[in-house]
Amino acid sequence: MSMNMKKLIVACVLCLCLAVMPAVAQGNSTSANETNVTATVTATLATEPTAAEIATPVPTEAKFRVGPAVKLRMVNDVINRSQDGLVELYMYNPSLNDVSLTADVQVSVPSGIHVYGTGFASGGAAGTVAGTFTVPPGVTRTININIKSEKAGTFTVHFTGLYWPGDDKDAFQQISLTHPLSVEAPSPNPMDPEPTGNTGNSGMKELPYTYIIVGCLAVIAIVIIAMVIRKPPKTEVVIEEE
Repeated sequence: MSMNMKKLIVACVLCLCLAVMPAVAQGNSTSANETNVTATVTATLATEPTAAEIATPVPTEAKFRVGPAVKLRMVNDVINRSQDGLVELYMYNPSLNDVSLTADVQVSVPSGIHVYGTGFASGGAAGTVAGTFTVPPGVTRTININIKSEKAGTFTVHFTGLYWPGDDKDAFQQISLTHPLSVEAPSPNPMDPEPTGNTGNSGMKELPYTYIIVGCLAVIAIVIIAMVIRKPPKTEVVIEEE
């Protein structure tokens, strides 16, 4: 083999090596990139949550399915020595509701007028007395408000109130009642919280114990007299001797 032929073969081998080296380098770079991408994807997946987030329940708004009944009614507007003024506070919360009914009632009274009732305080001077009441679903509640006076005359009593469902005071409703009172005679015990006599609609006076005792004795006497009158007369028997 001649010297020129050897030089040609060496040149061809060098060219082949130079052509293969860029391809090998590119292959190594591609493999490295694929490895990096795989690692990045694996790292991203590892940071994602493996469990679904639990949603926080939204609290149910307190409200009435059916509107309750809250009423103020004047039962007796005449005050004398045998009876008080009487106002009735009626509250009904239907059983269809899931929340309680809360009512806040205020009574504005002039000087010398006293207000008594379950949950209310007395008003010795001009001012306002109040009471707060809670009525569960399906319950009816009636509050009797007795009014006494220290002096005769005509006075005006003003009732105002608010009621709302449960603790949602923003959903309040209003009630009011303004009514005159005629005081024929001052109450016998205006500072006594107990009702005076029979404070119903009839306005009947309570009978004293003396009248009751006298009436019982009269009935007994009438019964005895009737028995004596109806008693048959004695029959005398005469026996004749022979």
